[in-house]
Amino acid sequence: MEKLRIIFMGTPEFAVGILNTIIKNNYEVVGVITAADKPAGRGQKLKYSAVKEYALENNLPLLQPTNLKDENFLKELKSLNANLQIVVAFRMLPKVVWEMPALGTFNLHASLLPNYRGAAPINWAIINGETKTGVTTFFIDDKIDTGAMILSSETEISESENAGQLHDRLMHLGSGTVIETLQLIENGNVTTTIQTDSPEIKTAYKLNKENCKIDWAKSASEINNLIRGLSPYPAAWCFFSDKDEEWNVKIYEAKIILEQHEHPIGSLLCTKKEMKIAVTGGYIQILSLQFPGKKKMNTHELLNGIVFSESAKAY
Repeated sequence: MEKLRIIFMGTPEFAVGILNTIIKNNYEVVGVITAADKPAGRGQKLKYSAVKEYALENNLPLLQPTNLKDENFLKELKSLNANLQIVVAFRMLPKVVWEMPALGTFNLHASLLPNYRGAAPINWAIINGETKTGVTTFFIDDKIDTGAMILSSETEISESENAGQLHDRLMHLGSGTVIETLQLIENGNVTTTIQTDSPEIKTAYKLNKENCKIDWAKSASEINNLIRGLSPYPAAWCFFSDKDEEWNVKIYEAKIILEQHEHPIGSLLCTKKEMKIAVTGGYIQILSLQFPGKKKMNTHELLNGIVFSESAKAY
């Protein structure tokens, strides 16, 4: 059995869950690499990544390179004398970094590869109406999420689950899969499967304002899946307009009402406690949302303070 000396690379909360499991299973983490601090909020104060906060709390050696090819960083990385690197939600590594350790560098990706390579696999699995997803460990190569696969673990996606809930479940599933991968590596029992490409492979494109906007002309299920797949972050959005006013609104939770009607698509229909938007073959009932400058709230809370006319619409 080979004693592992691990460097962990990651940035968000998802990566923290994996790193914590590695530490709790008594593996030696000789260094942590995370993103540089970034200004955030109205005061533009420097914000630490979730991984940095964890590393500081647990006294783990920490590096925050801005340039992964910088000679000083590469010297520091080499001096940690690791024989394995683990990457979880970090960034693309140059070859000089991922080929450095003797046992290689493996990544945990939150999808069943080769599907959903890319930046937002959890979101796109829900947006596209998948009924199952999972996690995959693979050895990094010179492309994004294309390396030889080590292990994968599968889970169902429920019809009501949102991206935040699936994120937490995949973090737990991924933690176990990383530990299994580490056991294979330290025992010299790793076998890999080469990924095969095909035109049917689905991609986890980076989320942006355009692909997060709701198109009310789409089917009720497509709209609901978009809302679930972007909740709680970054959130699906659209415009509401009424009486010469317009609002950029984020929608966090909704449900489908299948019912024939004659309302124009996008009509905003409200009572004192309920809001629904006309779509093909029914309505999308809005359960929680956020107006500009206000906190996220349940719809009935919003409707206590605002009254919409019969001409109100969403687009």
